Amino acid sequence: MNSGQDLSTELREHVLQAAAEDKRLELLGGGTKRFYGHPTTGVPLEISGHRGVVTYEPKELVMTVRAGTPLAWVEQALASEGQMLPFEPPHLGDRATVGGTLACGISGPRRPFTGAVRDFVLGARIINGRGDILRFGGEVMKNVAGYDTARLMAGSLGTLGVVLDVSFKVLPLPERELTLSRECSQPQALAEMNRLAGRPLPLSGACYDGRRLHIRLSGSSLAVAAGKNHIGGDEGHSQQLWQDLRELSLPFFNSPQPLWRLSVPASAPPLECTDKQFLDWGGAQRWLVSQAPPESIRTMVEKLGGHATLFRGGTRNQRIFHPLSQPLMILHQRLKQAFDPKGLFNSGRLFPEL
Repeated sequence: MNSGQDLSTELREHVLQAAAEDKRLELLGGGTKRFYGHPTTGVPLEISGHRGVVTYEPKELVMTVRAGTPLAWVEQALASEGQMLPFEPPHLGDRATVGGTLACGISGPRRPFTGAVRDFVLGARIINGRGDILRFGGEVMKNVAGYDTARLMAGSLGTLGVVLDVSFKVLPLPERELTLSRECSQPQALAEMNRLAGRPLPLSGACYDGRRLHIRLSGSSLAVAAGKNHIGGDEGHSQQLWQDLRELSLPFFNSPQPLWRLSVPASAPPLECTDKQFLDWGGAQRWLVSQAPPESIRTMVEKLGGHATLFRGGTRNQRIFHPLSQPLMILHQRLKQAFDPKGLFNSGRLFPEL
């Protein structure tokens, strides 16, 4: 196992210097998700050299890794022990790192059936805006109680601190996986995905590409076989479809138009628009390719009880993430003040107010 390199001391010195000189920092890992969020200015602080597996206990289903560790390293080490990161994180490039995965908080197709990134974070070690090295949580589930501060790092886009290392709970790879698909309309697909979600089936993926509904089953051979008999449909190529969806490399995602990521209740009806759509997460995540005004997209999604993110493309100086209510924005600002009082880290990346 590659032990990598521990640059905790060097990274802390950079933060202390930036704090002393009131200089903003842009935290950089592999850069594969640099497009995500608002543009930020600052002196680049490279995290990718701080890499390596700190501890891995396959029998305990726990792995601790440094933030700059390539995601591919982690998945390779886990696969050698028949295990995986359950939230199926997208790489979106060969240089994807663990720190970037945590900071962006983006999960793959398995997310509604096993959990999100934050659900598998047991602990983290970070450098805050004062240059203090802080440790939150631990390496076993019983230590994750009370305020799960480590989980605040998931989706924070590096605005709260420099993540040094993170401990994840991992899970065994399924014994068997199978994908079933059939042609149907979007209303039929939504109805079927919601129906299946209420059944005791080993679901691990449910998406609709605009023409065909795809259902993935994962688990023991017996459970998958029983699920196949219950669902029916054509047997497809499981691994490639879901990997391409995870990496957003399906033809749907190749459009030069703005790509919106919509989060709505899985039971929500179809969107009232004619733009291209791709449904994932059993209908709870809906990708939309559209040049419609952001205000109209967000109003449409709000009516369904959800929120909209301009994931890629479009004008990046507009609001990328759905506006927060005033109480929620105040909470975010207080967290930012507590972790990063001088606003050193990725200023404005998440919201202009942070």
